[in-house]
Amino acid sequence: MIYLKKRASEFTSSDFDLISVYLHAGKVVVLPTDTIYGLSCLAADPDAIKNIFRLKKRDINKPMITLAASMAMVKSYALITKKEESLLKALWFESANPTTVILNAKNNLPKEIISSSGGISVRLPKSDFLIKIIKKVRGPIVSTSLNLSGQDIITDLENLNLIFTGKYKPGLVVDIGKSKRKKPSRLIDLRSGELKIIRK
Repeated sequence: MIYLKKRASEFTSSDFDLISVYLHAGKVVVLPTDTIYGLSCLAADPDAIKNIFRLKKRDINKPMITLAASMAMVKSYALITKKEESLLKALWFESANPTTVILNAKNNLPKEIISSSGGISVRLPKSDFLIKIIKKVRGPIVSTSLNLSGQDIITDLENLNLIFTGKYKPGLVVDIGKSKRKKPSRLIDLRSGELKIIRK
């Protein structure tokens, strides 16, 4: 694993270029999000997505979150009604807590991140750093908590080699310091046109 460790404000265009190169090469990358650190890859790369499932030892039937840089990007991959869009604007308001929503997928992303009911879990992250990465790679990225399935979320990035000991490991670790939050985003299903809270 290669470590890229510095404060977010110290990252240069070359650093973002490096992150983009790893993601476009199909590598799994540890990235800071607006909640906790996560394992990420390009959302359009089925092989990299499968590697995250293998790395985490995660059930293939548990889709991961897709992170987008804008509402326009979300609309490229999810079917959004006018009512859902109105709800999204409220849920993703600047001062609101990080919120992931389940929408009906357009099925133009790999099946591994689409649920059996045709839903896609998507979030517009409240992180300029992360949005800059998504814009750099020109497409959404997948994110799932940094841990082995069923184990505690990892907050200390120094000893990942002791945790991910198998064949599949992150290729790059982007460390900007401790996460400000210690739990994942809340999760809401909007597909009925109402707010159905899945995770608070």
